[in-house]
Amino acid sequence: MVGLRAWCDTDASTGPMSMAQLLAKTGNSAPEPSYTFAFPSLDELNKACGQIAQTRDVIKGLEDGFLAIRPALRTVLDPITQPLSWMLDGTLYLFTTAPWFLIMAVMLIAVWYATYSLSVVIFNAFCLSFFAFVDHFEPAMQTFAVILVCTIISALLGVPIGIAMSKYNRLQRAIIPVLDLLQTLPTFVYLIPLIFLFPIGESRLYGIAIVLYAIVPVIRLTDLGVRLVDKDVVEAGNAFGMSPAQKLGKVELPLALPNIMAGLNQTIMMSLAMVVIASMVTAPGLGVLVLRGIRNLELGVGLMAGVCIVLLAVMLDRTSKAALSRIDRTKTEM
Repeated sequence: MVGLRAWCDTDASTGPMSMAQLLAKTGNSAPEPSYTFAFPSLDELNKACGQIAQTRDVIKGLEDGFLAIRPALRTVLDPITQPLSWMLDGTLYLFTTAPWFLIMAVMLIAVWYATYSLSVVIFNAFCLSFFAFVDHFEPAMQTFAVILVCTIISALLGVPIGIAMSKYNRLQRAIIPVLDLLQTLPTFVYLIPLIFLFPIGESRLYGIAIVLYAIVPVIRLTDLGVRLVDKDVVEAGNAFGMSPAQKLGKVELPLALPNIMAGLNQTIMMSLAMVVIASMVTAPGLGVLVLRGIRNLELGVGLMAGVCIVLLAVMLDRTSKAALSRIDRTKTEM
């Protein structure tokens, strides 16, 4: 109808035949029902016009485009992400070489000063003792070390971004779609481009994936917490002649701290979830044992690692929530 038959009939490189095309050529394909009407997808249009690209050509173009910009991406990302590798490697070395009793003592003292709750300290002591009793103390500490570093990085990056979003509405409208994308992407998708950017075995490979996956809650709740600060309190700060930095540090952040801590709690939980999946790209810890149980059908290994992951998650959750409750009590007393 539009005079494109000559163009469509021009010899075009269609690449290798698909299985459906091969079966059709040999006469072994199942006949399509006469009442069906195929959607005009690329593959269907290609049957009518060989000049139209097939879906596999688009996928190949996407892959070639990513590989073409890979050297430039590595040039930019290598110096930026190298400190993350150093932090992860150093923390993992510290937690795997220090004596068990020293690690336990330091962690329990830190829990006490963060929560002032004897029950939480006792529960943490029980969990750590259980890890050591079943010979899972080292992988549990490896998982904890990765979570610790990635949570700190997420907080250092996420809190300033959340504060900036609360101050500038245009910035918030620009970042919200990015946060939605990061929060809805399947966890395995985070690993695909990183595998092609960094060699397997480098700690920043899984570190970047964990940070990208876990940073969203702390950004969102920091933005929300600062925006929910009572406007009358902010106006009182203006009346006293406070500068914007003074208002932020002495009025807004202290009042937004419960929301920020709630976001940090979610970041910790999401880091734990991602570090287990990242064991597929050499992330150390309990996730490796879970992967081993799946690959080798070792039921006991997988179940015991799963129990340890659950205990570690409950331990981190109770500690962070107890620290948040302590902050709320302190604000109430003030």
